[in-house]
Amino acid sequence: MLHFAANLSMLYPELPFLERFDAAARDGFKAVECLFPYEWPAAELRARLRANDLQLVLLNAPPGTGLSASADWAAGWRGTAAMLGCEAAFRQGAARALRLAEALHCPRIHCLAGTLPKSPGHLPAAQLLYRRNLRWVAAQAQGAGCDVLIEPINRRDVPGYFLNRQAHAHVIVQEVGADNLKVQMDLYHCQISEGDVTARIQRYLPTGRVAHFQIAGVPARHEPDEGELDYAHVFRVLSEVAASSGWQGWIGCEYRPRLGRSAGGTSRGLSWRTTLAPPPQDHA
Repeated sequence: MLHFAANLSMLYPELPFLERFDAAARDGFKAVECLFPYEWPAAELRARLRANDLQLVLLNAPPGTGLSASADWAAGWRGTAAMLGCEAAFRQGAARALRLAEALHCPRIHCLAGTLPKSPGHLPAAQLLYRRNLRWVAAQAQGAGCDVLIEPINRRDVPGYFLNRQAHAHVIVQEVGADNLKVQMDLYHCQISEGDVTARIQRYLPTGRVAHFQIAGVPARHEPDEGELDYAHVFRVLSEVAASSGWQGWIGCEYRPRLGRSAGGTSRGLSWRTTLAPPPQDHA
């Protein structure tokens, strides 16, 4: 059985953020994820989760060097973990994410790597810095019982993004050697960057290094029932490999509803949960 989490940063865009918790619960979701929930007090977020019997399963560390995550994102920041000269900002942001994750009982944070200058001379130093930063944050997260995730992101959507291949992510996780450093496998990004999605699920999920999946249709990043990726087949393979490997994680619905901001547009687009995969049930 596959378990889907609503990405509240992208779904229900017609609603204010705090009202999206209610909408997700009404649609039968038992878990949610989001990008940067730093604009709202932790107590308010916790109250929304409790009122709707929802679990927050993933949040991102701040993407830039400023105090406002949303402003940094709008300005083009896409993480600092591999960016030279941003070491202090990375540690401050990661610590902030861990404090919020602990307050909200969220078991995973995603640390974005960042984009690199085109000069190839930056790459070796960035590789070393990335591993050093991940080793540091994994140690900090260990005490909080939290996993740290890294995610390959395609360079069509984010030109110059440091990490864009599954194999590279797994090599980094192995080299850092921290039990709580794992891979966030976004199938939208994987299809665009390298394809062969089901073979990569079959190869990497049994390793125990994949903690979380995300989905969207390719190339428009709408619901998974449209586009070039056959999610009915993908979900069958994922179900089989998850069952054989004992994986019981979450699949984040990180897509832009094709009905946009129209009232109830996200809800009307959720029929794929029954046409492509079994409906979500209580998570074990």
